[in-house]
Amino acid sequence: MNPTVFFLFIAAVLQGCNSSPDASNRASSVDTTDATNDFYDNAPTHLLTNNGKVMVDGEVDEPHEVYFQDLKRRSVIVKETVLKDGKEEFVGAYRYEGYSLYDLLNEVNIEKANEDDFAPIIDLYVTVTGSNGEKAVLSWGEIYYPAKPHQILIATRVTPIVPGKTNEQWPLPEVSRLVVATDLVTERNVPQPVTIRVHSLEADYEVNRDLQRLYSPDVEVVHGDEQVATVADPPANLQEYSYPNTFYGRGRGIHGISEFRGYRLKDMLPGKDRQRADYIRRGIYTIAAPDGYRTAFTYSEIMNRNDQSEALMMDYGKSTEDGRWRLFMPADFFSDRAIKAVKQIRLELK
Repeated sequence: MNPTVFFLFIAAVLQGCNSSPDASNRASSVDTTDATNDFYDNAPTHLLTNNGKVMVDGEVDEPHEVYFQDLKRRSVIVKETVLKDGKEEFVGAYRYEGYSLYDLLNEVNIEKANEDDFAPIIDLYVTVTGSNGEKAVLSWGEIYYPAKPHQILIATRVTPIVPGKTNEQWPLPEVSRLVVATDLVTERNVPQPVTIRVHSLEADYEVNRDLQRLYSPDVEVVHGDEQVATVADPPANLQEYSYPNTFYGRGRGIHGISEFRGYRLKDMLPGKDRQRADYIRRGIYTIAAPDGYRTAFTYSEIMNRNDQSEALMMDYGKSTEDGRWRLFMPADFFSDRAIKAVKQIRLELK
């Protein structure tokens, strides 16, 4: 047999035996060693073992599998930190490549369990479950509302970001994983996700769109079924923050260009459980107004960000006709999760 034909035949056989959906770019990337201006390509890329698909179920029209090969591969850069004995411990710095939950859920038809009572999608959240049963909770808002989307991936490739002087080598994962690039403590990075389940908040709030005055004099803070605090006046000695913003709604468009001034919500809440991995992974807040308008935020969105875009609580005073406390989320592109007259903030584990 002609040698050229023989080698082509062997290559074709090997390609046919490789059934991985992510195998089209299986080879490690070239170590450019600062040959380019990209800081994040100076080490080989490693393929992570993955199923090539994920099951989507819950409050959808029909449970079905979504295949990675049908989607665009995206990338994020992450400094990973975990909790060990109640303290943050650095693991390593990485560039992950994989498939955005934004894309994975993009064509899913939602069938909300509470559609008749509360139609807006801002009370949706998802649980991502790994092959070992480990779970992480994500709000629909942090997937679809950020001004900077595609920061949450199921990663199938990893490249260590190696320090140029020390050449320290970070440990590499072996299997695919959920990666939430906006988290400070990366406890939500569960290994080998197999299921994404869609839920709506189980919240017993009466919807009344005909209130003559949308007002609550204070905010109840509830953990589970126990009220743990009431916020009336601004807490003493808290730093005030200011965020200029072009306030733009998904439905009505531009509301104005404003400066929002207030206190970080995470500084106002009692019993900060930042060091508890279970809250970082599975904690979710329901934030509600007197008219029944409510939205879901994960614990990590409020308490565990690494992008300095924390939610603000703004005090509009006791005499206002439209307040008193208002919530503003500067990380969101749309204004839909901004809430007037916050009445209750409830924290639960899912």
